[in-house]
Amino acid sequence: MADLDNKDQTEMDPADMEDVEEVEEEETGEDNSKARQLTMQMMQNPQILAALQERLDGLVGSPSGYMESLPKVVKRRVNALKNLQVKCAHIEAKFYEEVHELERKYAALYQPLFDKRSDIVRAAYEPTDEECEWKPDEEEELTVSKQEEMKEKAKVEEEKKDEEKEDPKGIPEFWLTVFKNVDLLSEMLQEHDEPILKHLQDIKVKFSDAGQPMSFTLEFHFEPNDFFTNTVLTKTYKMRSEPDESDPFSFDGPEIMGCTGCTIDWVKGKNVTLKTIKKKQKHKGRGTVRTVTKTVPNDSFFNFFSPPEVPESGELDEDSEAVLAADFEIGHFIRERIVPRAVLYFTGEAIEDDDDDYDEEGEEADDEEGEEEADEENDPDYEPKKDANPPEECKQQ
Repeated sequence: MADLDNKDQTEMDPADMEDVEEVEEEETGEDNSKARQLTMQMMQNPQILAALQERLDGLVGSPSGYMESLPKVVKRRVNALKNLQVKCAHIEAKFYEEVHELERKYAALYQPLFDKRSDIVRAAYEPTDEECEWKPDEEEELTVSKQEEMKEKAKVEEEKKDEEKEDPKGIPEFWLTVFKNVDLLSEMLQEHDEPILKHLQDIKVKFSDAGQPMSFTLEFHFEPNDFFTNTVLTKTYKMRSEPDESDPFSFDGPEIMGCTGCTIDWVKGKNVTLKTIKKKQKHKGRGTVRTVTKTVPNDSFFNFFSPPEVPESGELDEDSEAVLAADFEIGHFIRERIVPRAVLYFTGEAIEDDDDDYDEEGEEADDEEGEEEADEENDPDYEPKKDANPPEECKQQ
C-alpha cells in the first residue's frame, strides 16, 4: 500500500502538476506580499531605523586590508599620492577664498534690489503699475474670459475690503510668513515670538572686508516695538577656508569655526527667552511650606542670538555641539537661500521648488534600481518606501 501511495505521488498527471505549481506560485505571491508589508512596517519604526543606521555606519569606510598587504615600495608611492592630495586641498582652499571675494563683489550689486524690496515691504515705497505687472508662466495662463471673470471678482472683493477697513501698508508680516513657511525656521518659532517678528522689516547679509578673516554677519532690522529697544540684532559667523594640518583630507570647503550673537535690550517684563516658575518647598524640621519663584530659560527664536561660546580649546560637550551644528545650518540657510529668495519663500514657490528637487533625486535613484524595481511598482500589493533618505556621502579620512 505504501508503494502504491508513493507511485501515485511520483506519477502524477502533468495537468495536476500544473495545478500544484499554480497554487504554489499563488501562495508564494501571498507570502511575498505579507513579507513586504511586514518590512514596510518595520522600516517605519524609528527605533529599528536607528539601529539599522548605526549598523550601516559601522560598515561604511571599513578598510579592506589591501593597503597593509602592499609591498613597501608601493606604499611609498601611495604616500607620494597623498602628498599630492594635500596640495590639491590647499589649491581648493584658495578657490573658495576667491569665491568669497566674488560673493562680496556681487553682494554689492544685489543690495540695491534688496533695499528696494525692503522699502516695499515696510511701505517706504509704493511700486508703480508697471513694476507690479507680472506675467504668469504658460502653465498659469488662463483664457481671456476666465481672466476677465477673475478680475471682476477681485475688483468686487477689493471694494468690499476697502469699505470694511483701511488699505494695509506695505506687505504685512512678510518675514514672519517666510519663517513660518520654512520648516527649518518654523521649528524655532514659539507662539510668543510671533508678535515680535511681526516687527521684523528686513534681513541683510554683510560679508567681511577684503583682507579680513572670512566671515559674514546676519542683520535683523526691526521697527520700533514694545519688546526691546534694539533696531538691529546681529549674528556673526566666523569661517575658515584652509585644510587642518592634523587632518588635511577632511577639507571640504569653508567651515564655520564659531559665531557671535548680540545683547538684546529687552523691555522689562518682555523677555521671551526667560520664564518665571513657582515651586513649593517644604521645611524638613518645621514642616512649613513656602513658595519660591525662579527664572529659567524659555524656548524662543531669540535664543538664536545667544549661541554657546566655543572655548579656546575648541572642545564642547555633546549638547553644545548639537546646538552649534543646528545653528550653523540655520545661519548658512538664511544667508544662501532665505535672503536672496525671500519673496519666493513668502509665496511658497521656493518651497515647491525644493520639493521638486527632492522628487527629481528620487526619480533618478529609482531609474538606477533597474527593471526589477519597476516590476515591483506594477504589483498592486507593492508599497513604495516612505521617507527614504539618500545615503550620506562618505568622506575620506
